[in-house]
Amino acid sequence: MAKESLIKRCWTLLRSPSSKISMGVLLAFGFVAALVFQGTFTAVLDYTNSMEFCVSCHTDDAYPEFQATAHYSNASGVQADCASCHMPADFGPGMLRKVQASKEVWAHLTGKVDTPEKFNAHRRTMAEREWDRMMANDSRECRACHTESAMDLSLQSLVAQDAHTRAQETGETCIECHKGIAHELPNMSGVPGWD
Repeated sequence: MAKESLIKRCWTLLRSPSSKISMGVLLAFGFVAALVFQGTFTAVLDYTNSMEFCVSCHTDDAYPEFQATAHYSNASGVQADCASCHMPADFGPGMLRKVQASKEVWAHLTGKVDTPEKFNAHRRTMAEREWDRMMANDSRECRACHTESAMDLSLQSLVAQDAHTRAQETGETCIECHKGIAHELPNMSGVPGWD
């Protein structure tokens, strides 16, 4: 009986008007608003992770460099896109990266890096920021596609075999050796190991 009265009270609350609108209408409106927000949010995330979005600013600088790499065109036909390397797949780190990337979009919109010449003038700073991010997350985006357990070292050159064996033993991360893998390197004078 007590259960029935609780159900009746909940049903009455949902049907009865609060000041002007019933709770059921408010909940339905909230549900629809949440669906619209989620759909819009997802569409914006998907678009800002697309190659089309990235190339809208990087037509004359980073994109042509990327097209000349094995991440763009290769024998296996597997193609990375900008988000593969620059956007974490997990939601939390991905949102943090979106906030960080808003500074980069702002720099383009305000003319700080809106030409190839300006881009190249800031290339080292931008590259170092990206390398630091990748060092801090143990090259997470690289490891989303390249797994040590799937590497057949015997198919690699002797230099690569030695480097990958050492990296596995010492805990080195991909970006320590693979700087410039998808974009031209900036002037590397003063960077340890590159002098």
